[in-house]
Amino acid sequence: MSSRTLEVTEPIHEYMLGVSLREPTVLTKLREETAPLEAAGMQISPEQGQFMRLLVKLIGAKRTLEVGVFTGYSSLSVAMVLPDDGQIIACDVSEEWTAIARRYWQAAGIAHKIDLRLAPATETLAALVADETNHGTFDFAFIDADKANYATYYEHALKLLRRGGVIAVDNVLWDGALVDESKQDADTNAIRALNKLIHKDDRVDISLVPIGDGLTLARKR
Repeated sequence: MSSRTLEVTEPIHEYMLGVSLREPTVLTKLREETAPLEAAGMQISPEQGQFMRLLVKLIGAKRTLEVGVFTGYSSLSVAMVLPDDGQIIACDVSEEWTAIARRYWQAAGIAHKIDLRLAPATETLAALVADETNHGTFDFAFIDADKANYATYYEHALKLLRRGGVIAVDNVLWDGALVDESKQDADTNAIRALNKLIHKDDRVDISLVPIGDGLTLARKR
């Protein structure tokens, strides 16, 4: 028994993966191809991908949103468990990184589920919100992009989400920097501000899950 979350040391982390991780081969290959990239730290962990797959199954998601694709690990994870007529509207600005994602989407046979929109996500989401027929039609949203716009992404996603739908916000622990008051850069402060906003937001039920770099789940009431 424990009254607080256990510190996950490297041996415990390895044990946890050894007894729980079920990573499909295509995801392993994508993770291994991404690992040498300079920006590889932007990829979610395999256990977070598995957690998101379970979450998407639990809520019966069909129409989902992703803000920040990178090389496609999270979108591939989610698309693999969507029904065949399910959809992810995936927002990114990088042709280079999403070209890797497209290869793996094709290899996994789920490319038809992903509508990739290469444009600033603020513009893509604003266009979706402007069409009121989109309001309340999404089941799940994953936010993992530029931190300065996190609050904007959250507000747009909340309008698009149905009641009972879930927003998952990544990097909400920001490698521990949030508790270091000497860290006052724009990204760190943007995450601090969003965490406070969500904590006080009575439109949602919340839980901050200490997986990966911290994942906040916000269920729309």
